[in-house]
Amino acid sequence: QALSLQQQALVISNKEKDLQRLAYLKEKAEKQEKQQQLNLSEKEMQLQATKLDVLGKEKDLQQTQLEFSLSEIKSKSVQRNLFIAGTILMLLLAGSIFLGLKRTRKEKMKSDALLLNILPEETANELKETGSAVAKSYHNVTVIFTDFVNFTGISETMSPTELVAEIHKYFTAFDAIIESNGLEKIKTIGDAYLAVCGLPVETKDHAHKVTKAAKEICDYMQSIQGNFQIRIGLNSGPVVAGIVGVKKFAYDIWGDTVNTASRIESNSEAGRINISGATYELIKNDFACTHRGKISAKNKGEIDMYFVD
Repeated sequence: QALSLQQQALVISNKEKDLQRLAYLKEKAEKQEKQQQLNLSEKEMQLQATKLDVLGKEKDLQQTQLEFSLSEIKSKSVQRNLFIAGTILMLLLAGSIFLGLKRTRKEKMKSDALLLNILPEETANELKETGSAVAKSYHNVTVIFTDFVNFTGISETMSPTELVAEIHKYFTAFDAIIESNGLEKIKTIGDAYLAVCGLPVETKDHAHKVTKAAKEICDYMQSIQGNFQIRIGLNSGPVVAGIVGVKKFAYDIWGDTVNTASRIESNSEAGRINISGATYELIKNDFACTHRGKISAKNKGEIDMYFVD
């Protein structure tokens, strides 16, 4: 029995030991579980902190994106404003250039028109292109000279203003007649008016055109019945034409044909058209003329002259 009791006591002791060991293991397990829960709580806190950090960074990113968007909008606005300002400036500049070119073109047209009032078109073009114009010979032209009868005596009865106004009225009408008949005005010298046909563009009917223009000038002078009467002289032949000098360009014609036309005009009569034999031969089939015979002309000897009826 004692042995049995000892064995039972040993069994009990072993069971107590097992219980103690189990209690220890349980306690250890509980501690481990608490530690795990603690660790889990720390991890959750870290995760929360990480989430908060991420949220903060997302917020910062959104703020940065917002600032970038605002900056981009502002930049685009500035670019748009600069573009608009640049466009307006370019339009203003283009408009200024256009107006400048238009003004320059207008001034050029005015200067060209003024040049054509002084020089024949071909000579003016040659002068603009090369800076000079070469004198040229023309073999077949007709020259017309006109002047007013007793100009000096009548002009003394008029004031200078009245005299210039009346001469201007006559010469303005002559200009229109000369241009309409295809003649080239050369110049006026006091009361004398000089024109020519057959240059710078040669034409076969130069004598006919000049005679027609002379008759129209006579008709005009008779129609207005002003203070003056006109004398007209025509002559045909060769001349040399070109520019004289380098300042205040003057287009002129030279030659015996011009000098003879002047002498024929001096030997004309008031309201009459006096022509040379050379001109008569060119127009005799189209215009009725009266032979005046050979008339002595200063420094020219006797010249056959005709009145155009």
